Amino acid sequence: MYLNRTIDAELLAWKNSSQRKPLMIRGARQVGKTSSVKNLATNFTYFIEINFDEKREYAAIFEKNLSVSELCEQLSILTNTPIRPRETLIFLDEIQSCIPAISMLRYFYEKMPDLHVVAAGSMLEFALADIPSFGVGRVRSLFMFPLSFTEFLLAHKENLLLDLLARATNLNPLPEAIHGKLIQFYKKFLVIGGMPEAVNTYVTTQDLLEVQRVLNDLVISVQADFAKYKKRVPSARLMEVFLAIARQNGTKFTYTYPNATLNNLQIKEAITLLKMAGLVHSVTHTAANGIPLGAETNSKKMKLLIFDTGIFQRILGLKISDIIIGDVFEVINKGHIAELYVGLELLKVESCFQKTELYYWQRDAKNSQAEVDYVCQFNENIVPLEVKSGTKGSMQSLYLFLKEKNSASGIRLSLENFSSLDQVDIFPIYSIQNMKDKLNR
Repeated sequence: MYLNRTIDAELLAWKNSSQRKPLMIRGARQVGKTSSVKNLATNFTYFIEINFDEKREYAAIFEKNLSVSELCEQLSILTNTPIRPRETLIFLDEIQSCIPAISMLRYFYEKMPDLHVVAAGSMLEFALADIPSFGVGRVRSLFMFPLSFTEFLLAHKENLLLDLLARATNLNPLPEAIHGKLIQFYKKFLVIGGMPEAVNTYVTTQDLLEVQRVLNDLVISVQADFAKYKKRVPSARLMEVFLAIARQNGTKFTYTYPNATLNNLQIKEAITLLKMAGLVHSVTHTAANGIPLGAETNSKKMKLLIFDTGIFQRILGLKISDIIIGDVFEVINKGHIAELYVGLELLKVESCFQKTELYYWQRDAKNSQAEVDYVCQFNENIVPLEVKSGTKGSMQSLYLFLKEKNSASGIRLSLENFSSLDQVDIFPIYSIQNMKDKLNR
């Protein structure tokens, strides 16, 4: 069953655009890139799919230094499919396995701009690092992640619930029964995560134990992929750092983690590779004195996020019954899973055509430590975000930030309903999209 994604509308707009460029879909393995392209293909008369991992013989065609028209002629003959501008979609999957094909993308744009060409790959960042100027201005990138909470609700066909949520505000909170229903969906989302196979399994079976088996398979698959990077970093080193990142989630990453066998340089190298693979995202410390937030960062202070909450909870071995059933929500946040969820949602609600960076703020003064979980820029404003896993908790750090930076307002994300308190707008933790829409007005 195909799960509808928010990028479906972007892909369709790209299809119909008169200013179209070849599209490159970038993201971690198994987040749904291929499925989304195949869904887009239903809007075309003809579809050619070339997977360079499965059909190595096609790479030879791209290595012949053919013109675009000659290349299309050969592809058409080999696939027995017409290649016609505006009617045919050409999909080059796992394109990182064929560097000449990446280089050819720019020529599709220059020589056959009316032809629809999409490329995708789960290890694209490594190939692009070797050819950084492959098609500047001639190829458009689209960044894809696991399903967001909104997409999770769409998968459950909760369209009416989403419509009601979209209209909720601090002055017009949700009815408590609706708020409670969304909290239950949120808790399930923490356990299941957004990997399409895991979500599809739950939607079709309603069996959380089967979902856990699927997640176990996905964790094994992710770890097995480490062997593919061995030319750059040994897989055992990647495994050690990946697990260390999971255990330190929600806190500043320290290179002196328990039982470390690696030096700082080796750990940094592994982190860089895991980020390139889309398996880890960084949250960098910012002084937050002005925009852009990235102008005053301290790379020595960095948090690291595993790319999916479902994968994360399986690695950490969290007790899922505490998350789903527990009344005291704080007990399940041993791994700071609520903070992880918010960070990932902040990435997913941004434009899929830009690579978003995450920031946090920390003040280290004598006898006065303070930390704000996320600091975001909305239009010209810097807004601090405090994440609470339950309905209680002080906001001393948030108020300190507002005073020190002379900021007008802050955000608290928690299990509370929509409301406000002094300078702080309170949003339910499941309503990241509402928060973004309000602050971008």
